[in-house]
Formats: sequence, structure tokens, C-alpha cells
Amino acid sequence: MTRWALLIEYDGTPFVGWQRQINGLSIQQVFEQAASYLNGGKPVPSIVAGRTDAGVHAEGQVAHIDLPGDHSARAIRDAMNYHMKPYPVAVLQVAAMAPEWNARFSATQRAYRFRILNRRSRPALMANRVWHVPAPLDADAMQQAALRLLGRHDFTSFRAASCQAKSPVRTLERLDVTRCGDIVEIVTEARSFLHHQVRNFAGTLKLVGEGKWPAERVSLALEAKNRAAAGPTAPPEGLTMTGVFYLYDPFAGQGLSITASAASKIPID
Repeated sequence: MTRWALLIEYDGTPFVGWQRQINGLSIQQVFEQAASYLNGGKPVPSIVAGRTDAGVHAEGQVAHIDLPGDHSARAIRDAMNYHMKPYPVAVLQVAAMAPEWNARFSATQRAYRFRILNRRSRPALMANRVWHVPAPLDADAMQQAALRLLGRHDFTSFRAASCQAKSPVRTLERLDVTRCGDIVEIVTEARSFLHHQVRNFAGTLKLVGEGKWPAERVSLALEAKNRAAAGPTAPPEGLTMTGVFYLYDPFAGQGLSITASAASKIPID
């Protein structure tokens, strides 16, 4: 039995999220069904670095599976991609790993990007990939507010009521807001995130960008430790999981890799 790491991208629009649900098609279902063809039709369970919600996308998701037999990385990649057609899910790279390696628990950092289309006209080419906000946003003000959230905090105000994490305490390593033309981009990194944390950041920072909140109110919302004190939850379509960091990149030497070595920036959570 060999443990395989797989680097995956997907468009989350037609799915109920990564995790299997009774109310619709999940990415996990498509992924594991494709993997079963490499195991004589027998089920192949998977472990993923981060379970994205319905409508959320990924450029650098990582999962692992265990397979018997003498497969090559290339054969696994090509077979998975063939059997996942026509769904918008693709395996980019595959690497053999040690048996104890785990896509979720070996990860030291996760990265997400949230994009806002800030113009009057609705999106056409970027439909389902951005949050459309017609009102002008001050990205510099949003960045100043974002800096107030960096570091180790109790993020109760920014997690979903349904969040099942044992502790609301997280260490936020990065939260940057920049503008490029009509796109306001929020990039964030942490070892792990609470349910809806990034989308709640985006919804709160939007209020600052619109001038409805001063930056100081973001600090007050954080200190309140109350979900009602922060801004609304931004819609899922603007959110993309961009990468997962490991102490050693499983896909190093295989060309462009969206994962990265994080030996110098492992946060203590």
C-alpha cells in the first residue's frame, strides 16, 4: 500500500462543498469515485488539507489517498483526471509519500484569496469567481483595518455559529488587502482557519471600505468575542484556497507547485 499526495484544483460552483453531503454532489464524492477505479472498484477514502464550503474554489488543495499495486504518479494523475470528467475538478500533481504523512495534519499553513469585483457593471467573465460590490471601496482603509486582526486572538466574532472547532483561538500570519483595477483582493494565511473566518473577514472589511465602519471598529468587534459584533458573511464565490504549506513540499521538482515549504514560518498554534 502506497500513500499518495495529490495537488488539486476545482471550481466549487456546482458542488455542495468538499465534504460528502446527503443533499447534493460533493467534490469528495467525485474524487473518491475516480480513485476507486484505481482500486478495482473498491472504495478509496481520502483526507484533505481543508474542507471548503459550497461554492468555494481551490487552486492548491491537497489530499492524500492510499492505493495498493504498482502505480506511477503520472498514471494516477491521468486516470483520476479521466474519471473525473466532465466535472470541474483536476489533479495537477501526484507524489508518493511516507505512510505517516497526512495531507491535513502535516500541513503547517493554509492560504486563501478573496476577490471583490468593485465596479457598477456585474461580472460576466468572472461570474461565480468574485463578490460583486458596486459601491466604491477604499482598499487602503481596508488594509489598515486588516492589520488589526493579525496575530494570535480569540476570533469568536469571526467564526460561524455552526463552527465545530474546539477553540476559537487562531494565529493569523497574513491578511493583506490590495487593489488592481476593479479587483480588490484579500490574501490571508494561517495554520488553520475557523468556519467562515475568511468570508467573515471579507464581509467586515467591506464595511470599512465603504466608509460605513472606521478601522477602529474592527478592533472592537474582535474584542467583543461575539459574532453579532462583526460584519456579514461574504458570499462563497469570491473565495479560493490558493495553497497549503508543508515542512517539505511534496511536489518539489515536479514543475510549478502551488504548495510550498514552510520550514521558516511554522506558526505555533
